[in-house]
Amino acid sequence: MTLPIRPLLTRVFLPVALAASLLQAAPARADEGFRNWIAKFYPVAAQAGITKATYRAAFAGVSEPDPDVLKKAGFQPEFHTKVWDYMDNHVNPYTVRIGQQMLKNYGPMLNAIERHFGVDKHILLAIWSMESNYGQILENEERLHNVPRALATLAYIDAKRAKFARTQLIAALKIVQSGDIPAQDLKGSWAGAMGHTQFIPTSYLLYGFDADGDGHRNIWKSVPDALATSANLLMKNGWTPGKTWGYEIAVPPGGAAYRGKTLTIGQWAQLGFTRPNGKGFKNPGERAMLKMPAGPDGPGFLMTKNFFVLKKYNAADTYALAVGLLADEIAGYPGMRQAWPRPEGSLGIKEKFELQSRMKELGYYSGEIDGKFGSGSKAAIATIQQRLGLQPDGEPSMQLLNALRQ
Repeated sequence: MTLPIRPLLTRVFLPVALAASLLQAAPARADEGFRNWIAKFYPVAAQAGITKATYRAAFAGVSEPDPDVLKKAGFQPEFHTKVWDYMDNHVNPYTVRIGQQMLKNYGPMLNAIERHFGVDKHILLAIWSMESNYGQILENEERLHNVPRALATLAYIDAKRAKFARTQLIAALKIVQSGDIPAQDLKGSWAGAMGHTQFIPTSYLLYGFDADGDGHRNIWKSVPDALATSANLLMKNGWTPGKTWGYEIAVPPGGAAYRGKTLTIGQWAQLGFTRPNGKGFKNPGERAMLKMPAGPDGPGFLMTKNFFVLKKYNAADTYALAVGLLADEIAGYPGMRQAWPRPEGSLGIKEKFELQSRMKELGYYSGEIDGKFGSGSKAAIATIQQRLGLQPDGEPSMQLLNALRQ
């Protein structure tokens, strides 16, 4: 496969009355304050070069804020979920199996992207998994939002995110105006992240890449474009080809006191930090930071430069760690050797898969065996608990699994 290389990519003042004329007639239940905000924002968009036709197309049929946006804005799992649950949700037999299947399906394309950008193809697959479950969330219309409406909602209501939302809205309008995607197909997350690899509009404009050569940077429909766009972001933010993101390490007694310190790999080895798989370290002169995401009683990791490049994609340590661990397993390496310090009675990832499998065999659960316990799984658990005389809290536990084993 040949990978095309393409470059990245008058003031206008209108009175509010004229800007309002850009919008369609409001339904009876329209939010007039929201519509007025959209009308008043057009002069700002016009200064950025957005035409009346583009603006009208982007907000066609939009008359009230998106109520789901504000609900989702209040919870981001990377910053609230326990690290072991977060890892279980993203690094598990299901995500590894699908990643390895995608590696086979898209092998030549992934190899071409890796050669061109110098970014490990397994890292790209892990990002694809993390961001959209290998594109599956794009097939669920209920989880997708009209991007201009979502961003306008944040700008109109959410003071904390208003500046971000206005900037992203201008960028989203530029995407529509570029012709890469029709306005009606500009769908994404509550915060405007779009496509297979969930790029916010400004990042799309900076790093969007046409890898399939059709003249459009289509991260919504083209897997090559989406993965190349991710590779472009990592490359331009300093990804070092041929180097790892980091190492799982066994922390010696007293070693937790070094959390957050940066030393060379060789210096860490001298202090007694070892790899639990018994292998030595590569590149002893490379610098790395000690992180212990589960606290002083949990496993440690020496994070190298590429880990911090991954955080340019998402600022949470747990996100970057999950990408690195998943990429390693997709590549065929064993998973973590050390256990997370889970609360007594909680399930590990193998037990979570077993519980779902047993629930499915008994006819209580019909979803994917993926180790995730969403509303459907928890409702099924509560039903089983009630029938077994257990507290129907809907939470997976060893108590429940042991009851089903019997």
